Amino acid sequence: MAQELIDPFGRLIEDLRISITDRCNFRCTYCMPEEGMTWLPRSDVMRFEEIERLARIFVQRYGVRGIRLTGGEPTVRAHLPVLVEKLAAIEGPHGAVDVAMTTNGATLRLIAGQLREAGLRRVNISLDTLDRARFQQMTRRDELTRVLDGIEAAKEVGFDPVKINAVIERGVNDDEIVALATYGREHEVEVRFIEFMPLDADGHWVNDQVVGQDEIVAAVDAVYPIEQLPARGAAPADRFRYLDGAGTIGVIPTVTKPFCGDCDRVRLTAEGQFRTCLFATREFDLLTAMRNGESDDHLAERIEAAVGTKWAGHRINQVNFIRPGKSMSQIGG
Repeated sequence: MAQELIDPFGRLIEDLRISITDRCNFRCTYCMPEEGMTWLPRSDVMRFEEIERLARIFVQRYGVRGIRLTGGEPTVRAHLPVLVEKLAAIEGPHGAVDVAMTTNGATLRLIAGQLREAGLRRVNISLDTLDRARFQQMTRRDELTRVLDGIEAAKEVGFDPVKINAVIERGVNDDEIVALATYGREHEVEVRFIEFMPLDADGHWVNDQVVGQDEIVAAVDAVYPIEQLPARGAAPADRFRYLDGAGTIGVIPTVTKPFCGDCDRVRLTAEGQFRTCLFATREFDLLTAMRNGESDDHLAERIEAAVGTKWAGHRINQVNFIRPGKSMSQIGG
């Protein structure tokens, strides 16, 4: 029987986010600078076997139910379906682990079928705007057509649900909230609106740029009446249902209505650093320990000690908030 991994505030850890690369084919303004990124040497990035080994500890020893692959952009990692197959084969006390991925979708058409066959269950695709010029401005790449095609490819091969992640910034794309909701309704995908968080690469985040959940919900409800679904539990998004039956939307209110009290997730960066929170200011080096020959038992001790430091919440908008020293692309979304 698995041992429960519980933090100091009684939260059961069941969700592991694994960044498999710091590299990306986009340069989204809220994620990484346009120029000057120093990529990790390939030798410093976790190998597939190392990712699999750590994942087994989390799933088999601690009963983690879900693994989400992130980046950077995970699809730029060579032979990604091989990794997915390794992870999808891991059996825990709750059965096979649920393997999902967050991607920008630009190259998804090329490998969607392979990922599905390898055991990837769900996919979230980032799409912040439907306007080509604005898309190029926000991502610094002219790839909107390929992203939209990637969404269709995900649907065609049977991913269900397909979710769309849209980061909303005031004065940038907040005028597209209804347009994005309409896209979700028409294409039968769930759009998840995400509040702009203080992890932008250039460090220019200010609270005035945040479009809060209440404002997002009001904008959608004014055109397409919605009602809130029951409590989300440990999931990050509050979900709302269209009254006409045309699907659902989600809102991740990281800033205005933090869900830290129900957080069940921990993270591994591409270089094998263990983080107990997206906004953590401390990391725990599991990759070096593993490469130094430590046993699974010793790695587990490190994991348990780290989880013992997980804090109550990120403290955004409080005077004692400390901005992490890494951008989103370096941590893993």
